[in-house]
Amino acid sequence: MTTQNITLSLPKDLLLKVKLLAVRRGTSVSGLLADELEKLVARDEAYSLARQCHLAWLEGAADLGTDGHIEASRDELHER
Repeated sequence: MTTQNITLSLPKDLLLKVKLLAVRRGTSVSGLLADELEKLVARDEAYSLARQCHLAWLEGAADLGTDGHIEASRDELHER
């Protein structure tokens, strides 16, 4: 995979914590960030796909016998 360098500005205290985390996980800061960004992108793509599938499902939802028209009023439906 081809990589490209970027410049990232972080507060010094956060950068120190990130470096320590990377050491504990046996990776570099770049590797740690790349892994987390990949997870973020994958979650976003999965959400978009699920949203598209559900919207398509709603468009093709079964007719419940009303042909899209409800003849009863709200008050009639909520009478006890």
